[in-house]
Amino acid sequence: MSVPLTLLDRLWDAHEILRRDDGTSLLWVDRHLVHEGSHHAFAKLASRGMPVAEPELTFAVVDHYAPTRAGEVAPDIRRMIRTLGENARAQGIRLFDLKDPGQGIVHVIGPEQGLTLPGLLINCGDSHTSTHGAFGALAFGVGATEVAHILATQTIWQRKPKALRMVFDGTLAAGVTAKDMALHWISKLGTGGAQGHAIEYAGAAVEALSMEGRLTLCNLSIEGGARFGMVAPDEVTFDYLKDRPFAPKGAEWQAALEDWRGLRSDEGASFDREAQFDAGEIAPTVTWGTMPEEALPITEVVPDAARETLEYMALEPGLPLSEVAVDQVFIGSCTNGRIEDLRMAAKVLKGRKAKVPGLVSPGSTQIKKQAEDEGLARIFTEAGLEWAGAGCSMCVGMNGDLVESGKRCASSTNRNFKGRQGRGARTHLMSPAMVAAAAVKGHLADVRPLLEGRT
Repeated sequence: MSVPLTLLDRLWDAHEILRRDDGTSLLWVDRHLVHEGSHHAFAKLASRGMPVAEPELTFAVVDHYAPTRAGEVAPDIRRMIRTLGENARAQGIRLFDLKDPGQGIVHVIGPEQGLTLPGLLINCGDSHTSTHGAFGALAFGVGATEVAHILATQTIWQRKPKALRMVFDGTLAAGVTAKDMALHWISKLGTGGAQGHAIEYAGAAVEALSMEGRLTLCNLSIEGGARFGMVAPDEVTFDYLKDRPFAPKGAEWQAALEDWRGLRSDEGASFDREAQFDAGEIAPTVTWGTMPEEALPITEVVPDAARETLEYMALEPGLPLSEVAVDQVFIGSCTNGRIEDLRMAAKVLKGRKAKVPGLVSPGSTQIKKQAEDEGLARIFTEAGLEWAGAGCSMCVGMNGDLVESGKRCASSTNRNFKGRQGRGARTHLMSPAMVAAAAVKGHLADVRPLLEGRT
């Protein structure tokens, strides 16, 4: 009798080339995604006169420094973008640059282009590479030295994490999204709650999520300390991938489906840990502090927490979260910049005016076009928000899109660390729909009343 395997076991075994005596595995990398921050790794190879080992398996994307608004581009931003292009062209790597119709955030265009497929091992020098695990892939971020190692060998040394199955039973209420699911579990378990583990998300509420929702859930896995997150592929996955540019075609598609349907945990597989949540108990959630775990339902009040955190956020204990005024809003990022996210925000904003300024940056050029074709962009601009180009934008501010010091931003991004959106910026994380509610009200607000009667 064979031992029942988890999805993690199955994927790890398929990619393991060898294992050292200390338990560290050498893994084959199926997809290597690089962005502007990869210049150190390319320079290391150049200093040794080494070529990229498998250039057809590496894809370069302009996203972190991509300008999203009209105006003069700073010289250092131009240099970073130019350097990536030079490195990609010199090595024969497919480049999604600013002029490419497929340009966008790396963790958005990977799935969109069909580069992200079930069963693959995907690496990128970016922590939110965990996003791609939504397709039943091994996907995790790597450091600069590891980027160079992958470029040179198409392999990576990695210690296998422990397996954590996280089950969401029940059904999400109206107005509650995958972003709320993620903030909920992180607030319960803490930012180190899944440390040393790979999460397999399961349960009725996860199965009911669209691919966009699953991508959001896996994206935020690392904010709870996990190495990465995964969802077993199913018909939702396959429907999303069919006819994507880099997805298998014809007979290869049918063969791939047969393989992909076997990518799941066996009945009786043993996990190192299990966590269970009732999706019906999850409410629209917002962060109040400077860590993703510092989150509460919008119906709660600011807790009596560390003075340093409250002083940075300029909040007093006991203040209802729904009374916290905001200065601006941001909708976008690899967490929540997909078409479903924009549709949800537009549903809230349609026919209403924003009381504060805001920026909406779609996750890719294709999503931007789709949103414009569907009339979503017009809803944002008529509400008074700025419709921008595709890129990481105000999530991390490398392209110059920043929140001013002392200003408070309702944001659909992934991190509320001090200075994440700009020095002295105060960030509250929430779903795109909740960001739209904050824009309409001028303060953090429960989106559910604003969605009543809207389909």
